[in-house]
Amino acid sequence: MAIRFGTSGWRALFADEFTFPNVRRLIHSIAGHVKESADFGFPSKDYRQHAAVASGGVAPTVVVGYDPRFMGEQFAAEAAMVFAQDAVRVLLSKGDVPTPAVAWALLENHAVGGIVVTASHNPARYNGIKWSPFWAGPATAPITEDIERRLGLLTPGIPRAMAYDKAVRDGWIAETDFGPGYYKQLKSLLDPKALKSSKLKIGVDAMNGAARTYLRPFLDSLGLKTFGLREEREVLFGGVSPEPEAEKLGGLSALMKKERLDIGLACDGDADRFGVMDAGGAWISANEVLALAYYHLVKNRKMTGGVARSLMTSHFVDAVAKSHGQRVRETPVGFKHIGELLRGGDFLLGGEESAGMSIRGHVPEKDGLLAGLLMAELVAFEKRPLAKVRDELFKKHGEFHTTRVNFELEGAKLVRELNERLRVKPPTTLAGASVWRIDDSDGFKFILKDGRWLGLRFSGTESVVRLYAEAKDPKGLAAMVEEGKRILKGKL
Repeated sequence: MAIRFGTSGWRALFADEFTFPNVRRLIHSIAGHVKESADFGFPSKDYRQHAAVASGGVAPTVVVGYDPRFMGEQFAAEAAMVFAQDAVRVLLSKGDVPTPAVAWALLENHAVGGIVVTASHNPARYNGIKWSPFWAGPATAPITEDIERRLGLLTPGIPRAMAYDKAVRDGWIAETDFGPGYYKQLKSLLDPKALKSSKLKIGVDAMNGAARTYLRPFLDSLGLKTFGLREEREVLFGGVSPEPEAEKLGGLSALMKKERLDIGLACDGDADRFGVMDAGGAWISANEVLALAYYHLVKNRKMTGGVARSLMTSHFVDAVAKSHGQRVRETPVGFKHIGELLRGGDFLLGGEESAGMSIRGHVPEKDGLLAGLLMAELVAFEKRPLAKVRDELFKKHGEFHTTRVNFELEGAKLVRELNERLRVKPPTTLAGASVWRIDDSDGFKFILKDGRWLGLRFSGTESVVRLYAEAKDPKGLAAMVEEGKRILKGKL
């Protein structure tokens, strides 16, 4: 079968396509890419420099981690053994670990790249592998295309793997705790004194994911009072996908009401996505978190810089940034595009509506733990609920109401036909107003002059169209959603 990378690595059904032989093939191809490429995102001087620093010039080094999914540690060990066989040294996590902690370990150890065995927020029947090059962000298209090309050139059979004990004994694999370095990095990005003195009471829902041994222990180390949920290893995630959405965090909301907590934090399976609940168990959307985080960094932390956000993300953060004289850059969907901008240093914050965020000075990769901690820090500084801060920003900039709805179409043919129809004859009016601008760089985004917009984006892996909409009030939002439905039905 053909292994293909999506917006964030390769994901497949466990025991169907995600198997030990296929993992071996992928890792062998990544090893070849690491050792041989100079033109696919690894400029030769950078590659040589990173390899030399990490291993004294003997061999390149990679980091390997995994989330708590079924047999995650076995697949990570298998990956490490293939790397060892291919003369690539491995720092292998001692336990399940968040993706952002692996990304930081990559930078901290001057590695040429790193993998995480994870399917992120997908249901338990999936697993996958994320590959990050030496800059610690998601791999860009030229890199994944080169790896896929190498996969296609493999000869029949299964690549070899060095025996684990031999690889450890000979120094090819070193089991490593990524926690201390990552905690030190988090403290450098936050104001630990402000958090410690706040006396906040915080609820943490790990959703049986990789945050379970990282987020609450970090808060506990600051002396804060915490209450944990779903921190045990449960490889089926309680029968639901580990995605921190409002409807899946009912337990956290109930806990917050019962214990009168100040804030609730949650992360997805590999802890690169965040979920935030305000005092009283009220949901704060990802779009709102991005605007609040930027406001906090600029107002309370006295930082400067622009914002990078994905195409279908709310313009709420734009309004906050522009009020401080800062620019906003819109990118295609996928954090790899945002990560490239963060690497340049001109942008303070990068984020997307699917609950991904990072900031300057950190890894150019989504970090759900950092996002949640910044919200706790905001409450510590402002000494009031997040909703109070959000409503104050709404009064200043106008309200921003957003939604995302998935629609399944019967077959890929209908998706192609809809895509072609919108490209050839897009609607020129929506909800009684003229379409001011159309952005077709990643799906279709129809923008009205009053700030309302409608987005339609096609899934690359299934017959699904995602409808996004934003307006200044609930009535306007509902009207935009109805117009989107009419387009999908061919009535507009």
